[in-house]
Amino acid sequence: MNIAIIGTGYVGLVTGTCFAETGNNVICVDINQEKIDKLNAGVVPIFEPGLEVLFERNSKNNRLKFTTDLAASIKSAEIIFLALPTPPGENGEADLSYVLGVAKDLSSLITKYTVIVDKSTVPVGTAEKVDALLAQKLNSDLYDVVSNPEFLREGVAVADFMKPDRVVIGTSSNRAKKVMETLYRPFVLQGNPIYFMDERSAEVTKYAANSYLATRISFMNEIANLCELVGANVDYVRKGMGSDRRIGKRFLFAGIGYGGSCFPKDVKALAKTSADFGYDFQILESVMAVNKKQKLRMGDKMLDFYNGNLKGKVIAIWGLAFKPNTDDIREAPALEAINVLLEAGAIVQAFDPEAMDNVKEIYGDKIIFCTSKYEATRNADCLAIMTEWNEFRTPDFGELKQQLNDNVIFDGRNLYDLKIIEDAGLIYMSIGRSVVNYNKGQLNGMSK
Repeated sequence: MNIAIIGTGYVGLVTGTCFAETGNNVICVDINQEKIDKLNAGVVPIFEPGLEVLFERNSKNNRLKFTTDLAASIKSAEIIFLALPTPPGENGEADLSYVLGVAKDLSSLITKYTVIVDKSTVPVGTAEKVDALLAQKLNSDLYDVVSNPEFLREGVAVADFMKPDRVVIGTSSNRAKKVMETLYRPFVLQGNPIYFMDERSAEVTKYAANSYLATRISFMNEIANLCELVGANVDYVRKGMGSDRRIGKRFLFAGIGYGGSCFPKDVKALAKTSADFGYDFQILESVMAVNKKQKLRMGDKMLDFYNGNLKGKVIAIWGLAFKPNTDDIREAPALEAINVLLEAGAIVQAFDPEAMDNVKEIYGDKIIFCTSKYEATRNADCLAIMTEWNEFRTPDFGELKQQLNDNVIFDGRNLYDLKIIEDAGLIYMSIGRSVVNYNKGQLNGMSK
């Protein structure tokens, strides 16, 4: 099939590359000429495992192309995907200006039957708004508008796209249904379902799924905070809960809050949509409040340990991305911690395998960027772990004890076994578990 992808952000690039991988001819469009030039030169602008291999193969075979020319890109397209940004406003409402602006442009360019697909995460009723704009200049037999939300997890997005748990398609048109069914057939050969539904239900499904997962995360973080107070271990609680088939094991890990491009934005947008329709979605308000507080958890623990005085303390940070296997720092808990530390007068030495360039754009020379995890801990007073990259899971604890002046690790991702840390002689503070080798009564921050 001939496919046009409008927008070369995270969703657009993964979508276009994966469709090309199954033999389709894909043209990706963007208004950013510099970005298009880099893509045509073979430069993949995001880090996503497995994407670069598919990108290179399909670019080489001319199945994947990039342009700024909207009119030329849709000339032969049977399907046009709108993979445009929908950033949240201050009140949480998704900004549809990019989506609706392109819809207006398409109304003057489409000359044959085309399926227009909302791939961006959009509020309820967006498909109808796109349809209304197209209808101003186009006959109804020239197009159908479909809602096809993405369910891509950063870090495993290629695998998610190529072998989806399910494909959700919102359309009331049998003609569009047949086109979309043909397009997605290669991705569901193992029997995973394609769910057809109305457009509004498809739009709600995306927000509902992400908001529920965010709710699980915030709930477990609340449980972890309670565990610290009552002397329980959240790891045991998680295992006891997760073995219940009604609950399941996923998204029950305690930590320092969710981040990224999806959960924060989608929870806010669903809450705003609910408010617009006169419904007080109380759970979502609590989820957001808990997450906002949880992101400050590491900073609070460090301030408490050092009796509120971090001035001049050298803090090593492992991990800047909001999760491993991505360079995405949007809403990353590490940034909240860095803000607290800098405001308190601390010196930050940071390392992340992929996200440092993005963080440099925000902080410049306000923090020290290191080339390895051990360079970050060299001459540091303590270590704070903010992202659970695999290379942080089995460090040399003897090396850390030699390097860290105060022998203390603050672990926001619960990476280490408490007994191993105890035997290593390090002070260890994690989330929802007992503190190791430290009593509040002893001198805080005592240097070697």
